[in-house]
Amino acid sequence: MKRIFDLILALVLIVLFSIPMLVIAALIKLMSKGLAIFWTDRIGVNNRIFKMAKFKTMVTNTPQIATHLMKNPEDYLISGGEFLRKYSLDELPQLFNVLKGDMSFVGPRPALFNQDDLVALRTAKGVHKLIPGVTGWAQVNGRDDLPIPVKVSFDEYYLKHRSFAFDLYIILLTMIKVVKREGVQH
Repeated sequence: MKRIFDLILALVLIVLFSIPMLVIAALIKLMSKGLAIFWTDRIGVNNRIFKMAKFKTMVTNTPQIATHLMKNPEDYLISGGEFLRKYSLDELPQLFNVLKGDMSFVGPRPALFNQDDLVALRTAKGVHKLIPGVTGWAQVNGRDDLPIPVKVSFDEYYLKHRSFAFDLYIILLTMIKVVKREGVQH
């Protein structure tokens, strides 16, 4: 049922947001060099690497590390990048990752390929067996503000309590958090 829900919702949202996504892509192309979509190696289900799509919000030569580990992440933002991040508009291309099956709407956020500490802890807790999500229980409980052990404890809670109703609740909380811009540092 989860996969069917993901497919239907992804298709509906792709149609609904197709014009805004085209506008965002055009604006990014006008304001920066390179492609409007940034492909990043992420850790997927069973710790397999997949390519996750995001709208480009940072300059081309930005180090591929978690934003919170950068000294001055704002120095790497392209014009308009902060706005896209604050409202999670940079995440819209992930609808295609959901359509492909690399991601679900709800699950643990996919780790960067080099976040070995996060991957190891998730693997120890069995969280690596879950398909990563556009949003998740940890996302709505702190997002960028959470230290890795706390984030993984939320991921583990989701693993043990996941259900369709819980997913709908997380999606609702995500919409509220996005509108309020809660938990976004950069």
